[in-house]
Amino acid sequence: MNRKDWFLLLILSVIWGGSFFFNEIAIRSLPVFTIVFLRVLTGSGLLWLFAVLTRKKLPKEKTIWLSFLLMGLLNNVIPFSLIASGQKSISSGFASILNATTPFFGVITAHFFTRDEKLSLPKIAGVVLGMIGVTVLIGFEAVSSGNNHIFGIIAVLTAAVSYSFAGVWGRRFARSGIDPVVVAAGQLLGS
Repeated sequence: MNRKDWFLLLILSVIWGGSFFFNEIAIRSLPVFTIVFLRVLTGSGLLWLFAVLTRKKLPKEKTIWLSFLLMGLLNNVIPFSLIASGQKSISSGFASILNATTPFFGVITAHFFTRDEKLSLPKIAGVVLGMIGVTVLIGFEAVSSGNNHIFGIIAVLTAAVSYSFAGVWGRRFARSGIDPVVVAAGQLLGS
């Protein structure tokens, strides 16, 4: 990766990480589904504006648009709703660390639902080491401190699982040759 790539990755991490912080503020005064709706509406509007201005080619097949709908559910509606709901009982920092389990669930999901991403000893070792790392980051006390956090933990982990299914489902778009901007805009519209 060059400097530009690192810079863009840093910007992206601030934007993604910031969503947990803004969720924590928003859940104090807005219902969960209002937060989710506003997030996808804003993202969809901006991406469609960009797609139109850059003259991206839009798919015409009904099946592609139905795929966008499912992708929107798996990658936006379900996880955004679960994370915001979970943040009613756990902090934004805790939620963001739990969300770091997404790649681990992705490796496991891909094993069962793809032909070319099977588990191997190095992948299993990576998942185990990663889970140990997440456990160290959150600390055993955070998980064992009482039942009031259990719903939040389960909700955010379920969101991570939903993201992993979205990753597997989203592979079909790369094979279809649809521009990634159109895929992102389409799934947000589906949301």
